[in-house]
Amino acid sequence: MRTVPIPRGHPPTTPVRYVNVNPLRQLTAWLRPRDPGYAATRRAARTALVMPSLFALCSQVFHAPVTGSFAAFGAIAMLLLVDFSGTRVERLRAHAALGAAWIVLVVLGSLAAQSVWTAVGATVLVGFAVLFSGVVSSVLAGATTALLLGFILPVSTAAPLSQIPDRLFGVLLATGAAMLAVTFLWPSTFEFPLARPAAQVCRAAAGQLRAEAQHYSAKVGGRTFVQCVDCAQETVSTARTLRGIFLKTPYRPTGLSTGSRALVRLVDELTWLTAILAESGPEDEDDLTTDAESVAVRRAAAEVLDLSADLLENPRHDVDRLRQAAQELRSALTVMEERAVIRLPLPRAAGDAVAHGSEPTTTGTEPTTTGVGVEGFIDSLDVSFRAQEVAFVVLQVAENIVTARAADRRRWTDRLLGREPESATGAFASARERALAHLEPHSVWLHNSIRGAVGLGIATALADRTGVEHSFWVMLGTLSVLRSNALNTGQNAYRAISGTVAGSVLGAGLLQIIGHDRPVLWLLLPLAVLVAGIVPAAISFAAGQAAFTVTLVILFNISQPAGLSLIYVRIEDIALGCAVSLVVGLFFWPRGAAAAVSKALAEAYADSARYLVGAVDYAVSCCGTGPAALDAPQEGRRAAAAARRLDDAFRTYLAERGSKAVPLGEMTTLVTGVVVLRLAADAVLELWRRSPTGLPAADRAAAQKELLVLAERILRWYENLAEGLEGGAAVPEPQPSDHRTTVRLAEAVRRDLYDPDGQATATGVRIIWTGDHLEAVRRLEPVLATAAGLAGV
Repeated sequence: MRTVPIPRGHPPTTPVRYVNVNPLRQLTAWLRPRDPGYAATRRAARTALVMPSLFALCSQVFHAPVTGSFAAFGAIAMLLLVDFSGTRVERLRAHAALGAAWIVLVVLGSLAAQSVWTAVGATVLVGFAVLFSGVVSSVLAGATTALLLGFILPVSTAAPLSQIPDRLFGVLLATGAAMLAVTFLWPSTFEFPLARPAAQVCRAAAGQLRAEAQHYSAKVGGRTFVQCVDCAQETVSTARTLRGIFLKTPYRPTGLSTGSRALVRLVDELTWLTAILAESGPEDEDDLTTDAESVAVRRAAAEVLDLSADLLENPRHDVDRLRQAAQELRSALTVMEERAVIRLPLPRAAGDAVAHGSEPTTTGTEPTTTGVGVEGFIDSLDVSFRAQEVAFVVLQVAENIVTARAADRRRWTDRLLGREPESATGAFASARERALAHLEPHSVWLHNSIRGAVGLGIATALADRTGVEHSFWVMLGTLSVLRSNALNTGQNAYRAISGTVAGSVLGAGLLQIIGHDRPVLWLLLPLAVLVAGIVPAAISFAAGQAAFTVTLVILFNISQPAGLSLIYVRIEDIALGCAVSLVVGLFFWPRGAAAAVSKALAEAYADSARYLVGAVDYAVSCCGTGPAALDAPQEGRRAAAAARRLDDAFRTYLAERGSKAVPLGEMTTLVTGVVVLRLAADAVLELWRRSPTGLPAADRAAAQKELLVLAERILRWYENLAEGLEGGAAVPEPQPSDHRTTVRLAEAVRRDLYDPDGQATATGVRIIWTGDHLEAVRRLEPVLATAAGLAGV
């Protein structure tokens, strides 16, 4: 602790005040916003303790420099380049698996290094396999760089096969030390950054639903209406904050865990929930038309959202409470659907209905009319439909949160192979399904895997042909700067070279000061490793390259003093690696995610629209056979795969530096539109899966036809939108509401779907609600057309 005077602002006769300055506190205050959760600091501190210790043990005690090199770089890979999540046992298993993978890769690399051609071929194959395997799970995605280092190190340093045991011994030492370090040295405690803002949206939406329930339960408006308006504004505000945090958070495209990805999906679901709630509330203080069952659904949904917020803020909370609340919401939803049938007014002759268009008369909240026009017939189901729509999205939110927490409790093999919690598909089948979803010509993940593999192969060949001293640095330089588009690759190449030059100058100055005094170099090595691990996250990529260069200067001058010549070699090798990255970046998909995200959007819209039509086909089929005899539409799998590719492309697009070809706001709107399409299809399926089996025979052809007409109109519009997004065609004009089709649908239901006593059937209600879901998707068209137009597609 030291003190510093603060004399400014005091006359000469005023005593000088002193304040305490704690350097450690200042450092932590500086790091906190730059390194959330001190994740990079934790990894760097572990590495700074373990790596120099292993290097000293092997070089000074065992006198085995080869073992020391592999132990040192193995420690960097297993402690600095990865940060596995989960329980202590799961983290130990992950590091053990990483160590086993290193053993295999070191053997393969050592064998391939015997010939330049086998080295190039093996580098391309292994590089692609490792990079593409990251699409399977977050465990593999997070370990990609560490795995590649395990192959690059031996394949770039040709040596007799007799050295393989020494290399493997170094890997074993690094694995054992890493497992001890992650167990006893600063265990990780990472908090997902979207959890708290998502919980705030859930609480705000719950408050809005309770305010609406209170308003509709009261017989007068006034104060309750004002409360509804205030709560709605709070929901919109918190949802906007959540969206902003999401856009500013630099996620790795598929490096997120299954639980984290489930929470990321909440951003879209909560955004859509906010939009639905904006339409579900009262229009004015005199709007009191509702029913007790929809009020009960709103209150049950509010309880689910509150428990969801609790689980987001504290993952240790009991998941069963949320599951029970979700079941109670489903029960309330079923009661509301049953009561909606009873509440429907009795039918009037079709001609009278269309001619008069009369409205139902009500007493309180109970309709008592014996004859009603088309508009009244449809409006009588609107309140319950809004409650049903809200309940569906709330149940999706709860399911995602339960999935996120269940994912954190999966078995190790399920985490490694990316198997979804409680999935009926086996672990290997899940991995195969994820990989096949990205074996598409426009997959960003496939592009990046091919680009990285080819770049590493060219670097291997070029390092051999030019005869540079450390081809390992050439390959490492290629890997470190290669990005998803040519612009970002060029920017990173500039940063890498400038950082290396700056680090070389610092290293040269350091050597001029201390010379080759090994004890001093040994003392500086842990500090250099610590700084090299922190500054890439806390400052910049260029600063990280500078710090890493200084670390290498110290490390190699300890093991094999080379003086300033080592610095020149380092600059040469990094420049060569950057040149390889630039060439590969220019020739392999140079536009990166900006081009791929447009293609992914087009595919996702087309597949999701077909899924919606498939869901309507399912609904139409249920009218005659019931859900028990039918399988879910196969279009759902294709839509889910397209959504995953879009998810990866969008996250890569967010991570790319530089100006965006498409404005971020419009791109976000277009991505959210895909989510809404799939949610609408899911809602239709869920609605009809609850329909009873053994339906009585009735003529439903007219109602079925009108539903299919609505669905086909929507499909054509979204397919035209997809063509515009992909090929630059004109954005289609939004479709106006087809009132005649709506009237014909209502008339078909009134004519054909009433029982002998003149009471509407549950099937008729579901047909009307299915039409409402299609109408909600149609109302999204103007927003998407505007966003696509502003995006310039």
